[in-house]
Amino acid sequence: MSLIAIVHIAHEDLALSPTIRECPDVRIRVMSQSVTDPDTGLFFFYVENGGQAFEAAIERDHTVVEWMQVNDADSGTVYRLEHTPETLLLSPKTIELGGLMRDATSDGTGWTVRLQFEDREALSQLWEYCQETGITFELQRLFRDQSWVDAELTALTDPQLDALVTAYEEGYFEEPRTSSLEELAEQLDISPTAVGGRIRRGTAALIETTLTEE
Repeated sequence: MSLIAIVHIAHEDLALSPTIRECPDVRIRVMSQSVTDPDTGLFFFYVENGGQAFEAAIERDHTVVEWMQVNDADSGTVYRLEHTPETLLLSPKTIELGGLMRDATSDGTGWTVRLQFEDREALSQLWEYCQETGITFELQRLFRDQSWVDAELTALTDPQLDALVTAYEEGYFEEPRTSSLEELAEQLDISPTAVGGRIRRGTAALIETTLTEE
């Protein structure tokens, strides 16, 4: 059995923090394969609703040494970034404490991360590290998970989960609908386009992990 913690972290020197604040409607997600190997100095990010404004922001971002676009598609763009030496990264400390960062997604003010540890002691040590370095550490959810190794990790992200649950609670899936994308966007404090994208991608992820087989 393992411990799953959903945490919001923020600091002006955390990776891409200036860009996140300058472009709050852009959704940035750390690609998991780069999280597990921080010693390379290269990190990969999947960016939605980016474009020229996002690229102009990362040019000014003091946490970025250099960047390049790796892949571009209608749904989003993959970027490879190299961070400056003073950039704060939570993944190395998480790994040092025997944990795993399963997901990290920007939310307009910082990062929402899903962390996995074997016990509360390791999570407490990470909280102490954040206190020492000035990183804001806000625990949002904490629960136990039986699937440390054996179960398949779902592709559903926390923003997608929030969008789907909110849409369900507000009657978006009812017939006739009792809520619109605009109303959901106001409640979630994001754009209607972003809400629609999270609902579509979240639904696809649920279908992929629960209804389809290899």
